[in-house]
Amino acid sequence: MCKLFIEADPALWESSTKSLRIDGMVTSVRLESFFWNVLDEIAARDGMNVVQLITRLHHESIDAGHDLGNFTSFLRVCCGRYLALQLSGDVPTDTRLPSSTLDADEILEAESTRVH
Repeated sequence: MCKLFIEADPALWESSTKSLRIDGMVTSVRLESFFWNVLDEIAARDGMNVVQLITRLHHESIDAGHDLGNFTSFLRVCCGRYLALQLSGDVPTDTRLPSSTLDADEILEAESTRVH
């Protein structure tokens, strides 16, 4: 079982830091290549780059009243949720379909009924 994980490309867990500016403040985000790849895919679905996606996630999280004390963990969870929602069929694997066209309320409701 562990061979599936141990023998994966080590480049997937190599981390790198990207500097970005959110509301005029320069910040750095350090993630493993695996997560940068997922964020790239999520961003590309809606015609954004990763910095634009991260900025948008930050703004919308603040607007929703979330405490972003560990924003990097939040980004990792976003990646995991994206992949899990693809596996469940709630988010199409066809990346040509923008995420912005999906009915988030419907997806969250379907997810809620499966979890509870």
